[in-house]
Amino acid sequence: MKRSKGLRVGTRSILRRRKGERSRVNIARVMHDYQIGDRVAIVLDGGEQMGMPHRRFNGRTGHIQKRQGVAWVIAVKDGNMPKTVIARPEHLRPLN
Repeated sequence: MKRSKGLRVGTRSILRRRKGERSRVNIARVMHDYQIGDRVAIVLDGGEQMGMPHRRFNGRTGHIQKRQGVAWVIAVKDGNMPKTVIARPEHLRPLN
């Protein structure tokens, strides 16, 4: 049988939530009001699949460019290549 090579292959430990965080939505993270130019960290939340960016961006920091519906557009550098990531606020954490 051929091995699966989907978008979420190898994410068992990356998307795992700790015992105290299970079945809980962090309302402060969801309701946080970002401004354009704010620095954010992309931290994937395995409990919310909608609006989740690709796992290669987990742990990256970037700047908010604009709002797109419910989600935010973030400018991230992947090596030397600038990229844009679209993510919902459950997967973002503000940096000061």
